[in-house]
Parts: sequence; structure tokens; C-alpha cells
Amino acid sequence: MARRNIKVLYVSGEVSPFVRISALADFMASFPQAIEEEGFEARIMMPKYGTINDRKFRLHDVLRLSDIEVHLKEKIDLLNVKVTALPSSKIQTYFLYNEKYFKRNGLFTDLYSGNDLKGSADKVVFFNVGVLETLQRLGWKPDIIHCHDWYACLIPLLLKTVYASHEFFKDIKTVLTIHNIYRQGIVPYKAFQKLLPDEVCSALHCTNDEVNMLYTGVEHVDFFTTTSKRYAEEIVHDGPQAFGLAPVLEEYQDKFYGILNGIDNRQWNPSTDKLIKKRYGIENMDGKLDNKKALLEDAGLPYREGVPLVGVIANFDEFQGASLLLKSLEELAALDIQLVISGSGDKKYEKVFQDFADAHPEQVSLHTEYSDAFFHLAIAGLDILLMPGMIESCGMIQMFAMNYGTIPVAYAGGGIVETIDDFAKESGSGFIFHEYTVDSLMGKLNEALECFHDEESWEQLVNTGMTRDFTWKNSAEEYAQLYRQILEE
Repeated sequence: MARRNIKVLYVSGEVSPFVRISALADFMASFPQAIEEEGFEARIMMPKYGTINDRKFRLHDVLRLSDIEVHLKEKIDLLNVKVTALPSSKIQTYFLYNEKYFKRNGLFTDLYSGNDLKGSADKVVFFNVGVLETLQRLGWKPDIIHCHDWYACLIPLLLKTVYASHEFFKDIKTVLTIHNIYRQGIVPYKAFQKLLPDEVCSALHCTNDEVNMLYTGVEHVDFFTTTSKRYAEEIVHDGPQAFGLAPVLEEYQDKFYGILNGIDNRQWNPSTDKLIKKRYGIENMDGKLDNKKALLEDAGLPYREGVPLVGVIANFDEFQGASLLLKSLEELAALDIQLVISGSGDKKYEKVFQDFADAHPEQVSLHTEYSDAFFHLAIAGLDILLMPGMIESCGMIQMFAMNYGTIPVAYAGGGIVETIDDFAKESGSGFIFHEYTVDSLMGKLNEALECFHDEESWEQLVNTGMTRDFTWKNSAEEYAQLYRQILEE
């Protein structure tokens, strides 16, 4: 066991159930608790977006964390902090708030409409500097700051420049986990010149007058990780998979680790889940049908006995499969299935999917509003989870699905092949297609549908998925070892 006084701060742009855009939010919902069980002390900081309901999540103001001065190059902005415990744990989660920056949707408004940071540089700089200023005011010094994706990539650089002479920050180590490599935070260099001192600006990774925040983070962090060993190997050795980061990943590969995601069975367990219609388990699966009926009712679709319910839960962008899904719609509609599409993102895709659902009101439904309750009900109620994403470092949704007896059909890549055993010769836990084409996707989906109608094979497939061990235990031990290694260097 690690020493209890080893403290780790997790910094993220999203944490479920407060806000969810990608699998990063699911990671943040459970991993900090897993690392605490290894003997570490964990806390979380994230932005307080206007979409987060204070009353629902019991956020309250911290008087000693009010009016914190965030010094930028040409101005001083004030920061206030709210706090609550991460649900199902005692982990303190701090929400950094400034109405000017975060009253609306915050970081993700522009990010997921197709531009990484159009007009949003101020928000990200304010958040990164604000994290460090909040730590000083709080008086809680972490041994390690663990940053997630590009939203927190300035922190390692700030610690080596602006805050290098501050006694409070002496000896703090940094870790960066890459969850979504294709989102890198491309920001005009001139935006930083207005916000940060020259010593920071000169150390940013800049190409054609544009800063790449993720690249910058990798250059300055002590260690960095991604969420599966296979994906780490892919992005180091396969240039296109790295989306321009191959040079820096290869240069620093000696401090790059792939550690597989896990899930918290206390949050994701169909026999104890309070968010689903009826609880069930591998010994008695009757409740799964009740959840299917409830999901269909929520989606506005009729229940049709014996007809498989297929679902897509994803961000609507090219990398998460919206384009492939769009190309597959007519062939999907020709199958004897019902289809629930859940997600949000690029409004172009939202409109096409809505028009398609309107044209097939008995068969297809679109759901664009995220809630934790609907997410859990969908995982419990679907028969098949279709995962058309082009890029998946690992994700966690396929593990949630198998835990609930929902069978994934997913594109091969990264941690997908480390978590799904492709069904063949009556063994396996899901279906994997290896060519990123409509034909390949439909071929594997049809295999899954054929299996669905073979009661004995389907029962065996479901049982295999539900009995697999996806808990965080092994991965948390790997991270604990990595943390100790960092502190010893």
C-alpha cells in the first residue's frame, strides 16, 4: 500500500455525472476513488459550467476560496470555488467559476462544434492558472498533479516557468493522460501573447503561428499515459493515428505508458443500479426486458417482441463515428431492428439523424440531451451497443455494456481489442469489425443479429460478457506504481 500522505490532484474538463462529453468523464467518475483504495489521497478540480445544477449536485460555496486573483498578463480576473463530494465517494471535487468564462457551456461550446478553441483561449488559460492559484489559497499541496487531455496541458509548463520559484509548488510532479488525441487545442499564438508572460509563450509548441496545447503538455510533463497499451503502441509507431503528435510521442516514449481503463462495479452494476427501471443479474435476467421496455417508452418507440434494440451512444463528430453511422443509416433501416441514437455535437449530424428519425418514427429515435439516468437506462435496456467510432484509446462504454448483458459491436482499435473478445465458434463477448467501412460494420452487426435470434448462443455470449472482470484493481495498481516511480526520481 502507498503512504496515505501521497496526494494526487486530478484536473479535467469533464467529470460524470456533472458533465459528460466523452469517456474521459467516465474515467474521472471512478478512477480517483480506485486510486484512493490504493492508499493515495485524491481530489479533483474542474470548471463550473453554467449547465451544472448546483442544487442537484449539492454544490456549495467555500468562503475562503472566494475572490481568488488570477493574474494574467494584461489583467486580473477573480475566481470563486464551489465544492461537493464525487457521488458514491468522499472525494472532494472543486468547481472553478467565473461567470464571464463559464456561465454558458464553457470549454465545450466551440470544441465540439468542429473547432478546438475558436474564441476560447481565455477560458483555458484562466482555468489552468486558476487551478494553481486555488491550490495556494486552499493550502493543500499535492505531490502529483494528474492532468487530463489538452484542457489542462498548460499546468506542467506553468510549474516550470511562472511558478518555478514558488516554495509551495516545489517538487510537485505532473502526469498527463491522453484520452482524445485528435482534440489537441489548436490556439492562435497571439491569443497567448495577450494572456501569459514571455517565458511561457516562448516554451509553447507553435507551428504556423498556432499553439498545439496537447503537444506542449507532452513536452513539459514528467510522465504521460493513455488508456490502453495497444493504443500507446499504435500512436507511437503509426504516424496518422497520432494526428501530428508522432514526433513528440516518439521522442519521449521512454516516459509514455499505456494503462487500460477499468470500471467501478459499485456505480455500474445492474443488480444494484438505482437509475434503471428494474435491477437484474446474471442469475435472473428478467429485469433486462423491463429496462428495454422503459427505454423504448422514453425514446417514443413501440415495444416489438423479439425485435432487437440497437443503440449508438457517441459524440456526433467524424472521429467518433458520426460519418460512418450516417453512411449506414439506410442499411440499418432495412433491418428488422429498432434503433436509438444518443449523443450531441456537430449540428450537421444532429439534423441528419433527426430527419432520419422523423422519417422512421416507429423504428428510430434520436436523443440529444445527456443525463446520467438515461445513460444508465440505455446501457441496461439495449440488446446491442453499436460503436462506430474511428478512434478509441480504450473507452469504457463497452465495459459498461458487457457488465449489463448488452453486446458491443465495435471497430477494432486501441483498447477495444483489449476489452472485447470477438465472438467466434460460440465463444467471445462481442463483435469487432476490422475495416472502417459500411460493409464491414453491417457484416458484424448482422452476425450479432443472427446470434441474437439463436437463444442458446446469445445467452452464452451475454454470460461471457457479464462475468468478465473489468474492475479498476489491476490498472489502479499500475498507476500507483507509476506515481511512486515519479516521486522517487
